[in-house]
Amino acid sequence: HLAESGGGVVQVGGSLRLSCTFSGIVFDWYDSNWYRQTPGAQRELVAGMTTTGISTYQDAVKGRFTISRDSDAKTCYLQMDKLKPEDTGVYYCHGQRHLRTTSLEFWGRGIQVNVSS
Repeated sequence: HLAESGGGVVQVGGSLRLSCTFSGIVFDWYDSNWYRQTPGAQRELVAGMTTTGISTYQDAVKGRFTISRDSDAKTCYLQMDKLKPEDTGVYYCHGQRHLRTTSLEFWGRGIQVNVSS
């Protein structure tokens, strides 16, 4: 249902743009989020955007990362600028739809981002 692309290796200070394409579900019904996981650590929220366009960011990425959504393309993006070694990890796309008493969630398979110094 969710497929990430755009990861890879980049040098410190460089940029990458991650994409997450939704399929088989109604994109406009789902908030879209990006999580990051590093070895031995829990998955952490990096950035999120609601269906109404409200965005949130982890403090460590504010001013460097930008999340956006394109309804026509059914795709969520994470533009990552001024990358640091601590941004390295596996990035997961997450879609969540809030219902009255529960929520529906989907996860992508994850994509590796390596920031080399």
